[in-house]
Amino acid sequence: MYYIQSLSNCFIWLNQIYKYVLFFSDSTTDSVDTKEFWVNMPNLMSHLKKVAEQKPQATYYNVDMIKYQVSADGIQSTPLNLAVSWRGDATNTDLRIDYKYNTEAMAAPVPLHNIHFLVPVDGGIAKLQAMIPPATWNPEQQTIQWKIPSLSHRSENGGVGALLGRFQMTEGPCKPSQLAVQFTSEGSTLSGCDIQLVGTGYRLSLVKKRFAAGKYLADN
Repeated sequence: MYYIQSLSNCFIWLNQIYKYVLFFSDSTTDSVDTKEFWVNMPNLMSHLKKVAEQKPQATYYNVDMIKYQVSADGIQSTPLNLAVSWRGDATNTDLRIDYKYNTEAMAAPVPLHNIHFLVPVDGGIAKLQAMIPPATWNPEQQTIQWKIPSLSHRSENGGVGALLGRFQMTEGPCKPSQLAVQFTSEGSTLSGCDIQLVGTGYRLSLVKKRFAAGKYLADN
């Protein structure tokens, strides 16, 4: 039997991928912030045997059991708060991106890794006048990209900073474009959802917690 503990009101929907085949739940045992599941071990072993026959060289096998969504509550729910500002005229454009690491968005604060900030810049770039900190300019795609290896509340200024770019234009003024950000994080979740195995005979050998940015965008 699986006993899953989650934050109160965190589930919008719960998709049991192999419902009634590999496991099932009983809503009469649920509380405000918990839900219980029973795994059909004979069916699970049969399923794993079929997977092993298809992938005989694999050292382990993954089986998706549950997928869930959590409700967002504004900017306080995002692990990286962003603000984008564009200023300019026909010949010059200034871009400023303010970012802030948000500990309140995570069940347990963990660093964000491999943070990429990508912004398209139109208007015909004649010259890159300044990039603080240093960034990568792609002249073919007309994009500028900053990379930060890691960010947390232990970073400089508590994880608060800014990215600055100044461009000389040939076909300005530049139209404000959308900022896209990517990052990953290990060791925590945004939902606070946890899992516990109840009963004897089986044990959880590993529980990994991870979240990553999907469509993470910011406008002017």
